[in-house]
Amino acid sequence: MKTTITRLLTTSALLLAVGHSFAADSLPSGPAIALPDVPATLHPPAGQVLYLEALATGVQIYECVSKPDEPSTYEWAFRAPEAALVDRSGRSLGKHYAGPTWESVDGSTVLGEVKARDPGPKQSAIPWLLLGAKATTGGGTFGQAKSIQRVQTVGGVAPSEPCSATNAKQMARVPYTASYYFYRAVP
Repeated sequence: MKTTITRLLTTSALLLAVGHSFAADSLPSGPAIALPDVPATLHPPAGQVLYLEALATGVQIYECVSKPDEPSTYEWAFRAPEAALVDRSGRSLGKHYAGPTWESVDGSTVLGEVKARDPGPKQSAIPWLLLGAKATTGGGTFGQAKSIQRVQTVGGVAPSEPCSATNAKQMARVPYTASYYFYRAVP
């Protein structure tokens, strides 16, 4: 009887440890994430806490198109981001693409919508943003997102080369980097 109880306790402890290991793998672990220093207009709503930092490296995609209100005048129009997302150790977290959408390696997604913007400290970089979660899918990493900040941007601004009828429909892929901070409801 004593042997059976010992085996049962050992098996339970092992299952608990394995279960904890799988749960711990669902989100990056390590040191606590420091809140980014952002203007007050980019703070997430009350009742949300920071849970994930994702470093993005990719491109902002633009297309040379005629202006809707002035068909004989052309401009570079933003079409979509395309970026890989990693944590500070370089571990893949997922990808970022049109929508704007963030998709985790676990398949969960968050579709964002801009709530506030700030030009940021560099004119040579795309603006800093606060986005709200318009929709989420899956119960994984991004499925719990309520707000997202895009900060610490480098590059990504529309091309400086002229956009005219001669290069209409031309696509330009402009390199950029950014830090994305994800917030969820206070547990």
